[in-house]
Amino acid sequence: MASSKDFLEFVLEQLSILPDIDYRAMMGEFIIYYRGKIVGGIYDNRLLVKPVKSLSNIIPNAKMEIPYPKGKPMIMVPDPENPELLEAVFNAVYDELPNRKK
Repeated sequence: MASSKDFLEFVLEQLSILPDIDYRAMMGEFIIYYRGKIVGGIYDNRLLVKPVKSLSNIIPNAKMEIPYPKGKPMIMVPDPENPELLEAVFNAVYDELPNRKK
């Protein structure tokens, strides 16, 4: 099932408190970039982010979800309506991800 553009726009609005948020459509889903790094995406109208250790403090009992068949498990953000939670999640993921390869 492809994600809706409406859900993407909703998530982008919630993320508007962060600088340099971008996205790319890919096979009916949306990859989310923060300051040039892929932090997650929207899959089947779920906001999923890369699993990093510090998220255990931000999202206790985080639910792992598979974004697409044969994909690696990602953490589902339980409350995408909460901009403060999104800010904490995206900053935590960004800080733990390696820099992009040139």
